[in-house]
Amino acid sequence: MAKTQLGARVDEDVAELAKKRAADLGLSVGDYLARLVQDDASGLRARAVEAAACFLAEHQAVFDEAEQAQRAPRETRAA
Repeated sequence: MAKTQLGARVDEDVAELAKKRAADLGLSVGDYLARLVQDDASGLRARAVEAAACFLAEHQAVFDEAEQAQRAPRETRAA
């Protein structure tokens, strides 16, 4: 497949994040960006976000319960 070079200006922090994330995945920045665009265009990203939202909605009570348990003062017991 033929490659085309693109130029884009982004904030330094965004560029650093892209470089770090690409390195974490073992990809070049160009391949990482290509993957992001393909996932977005295919709807994969939207489906993943929707699935995460459904999961959270379905299990919200469990998360609320765990959060309340963390906030509750811990009882101290005398020895």
